[in-house]
Amino acid sequence: MSHIIAITGKGGVGKTTLSALIVTRLIATGHTPVLAVDADPNSCLDASLGVKAEHTIGGVREEAREIAGKGMAAGISKQELLEFKIGESLVEADDFDLIAMGRPEGPGCYCYANSVLKQAIGTIADSYPYVVIDNEAGLENLSRRIVKKVDLMIMVADPSMRGIETLERLHELTNEMDIEYGKLALIVNRMRKKELPRTVVELGKRIEADHLIGLPDDEEIADFAEKGKNLMLISEKNTVAIKIDELLKLGTER
Repeated sequence: MSHIIAITGKGGVGKTTLSALIVTRLIATGHTPVLAVDADPNSCLDASLGVKAEHTIGGVREEAREIAGKGMAAGISKQELLEFKIGESLVEADDFDLIAMGRPEGPGCYCYANSVLKQAIGTIADSYPYVVIDNEAGLENLSRRIVKKVDLMIMVADPSMRGIETLERLHELTNEMDIEYGKLALIVNRMRKKELPRTVVELGKRIEADHLIGLPDDEEIADFAEKGKNLMLISEKNTVAIKIDELLKLGTER
């Protein structure tokens, strides 16, 4: 059974960079293969991992309709055609594969794209010991049950007061939506101070978070992001990478 790690938070806090780093650190520590799921229509997890998603789940229905409309799917059921198109959307790399939600094309809606993404994950996830999901801002993907249960839920914020308030709101929404998770990690990203804000420590105690992590505002990672470099090439001695290793060692215990 797959160990599912989901990353969520408001826009602009570094969810995609963190998701990519988690994939790279799982690989570096021998936890392979990994399925990376780009569940944010506006995200670019593929670029952060040095690959290119030529096809996305968002375009699956329209592509399947076009094929069927041209009579090119004779002898193939709609379900078989859909599964074939899902397989085409999978980007295969050495130690990980990636599937991206993307934007619906034509009249397609995100509800349908979420439904197909759920089916895709359900079909292929068991082939991977670890699944990392980069969610859109908020909890929309998870509320639509693209996975039944998250083993490690990671909520990310910046160190601002508003960012910390967002963490609390995300936790409230998790309970309201009955989203199941095994362990909860709160991450404050791009910190310029060594100590976690007192409000985060208090929040962590109040909601009984399993892990509280502060990640520094790292120059190497900022440079990689600015130049669009593959995060697979990040230094093994990078402070953020080391902290993620510590989190994963605790958060992926079965």
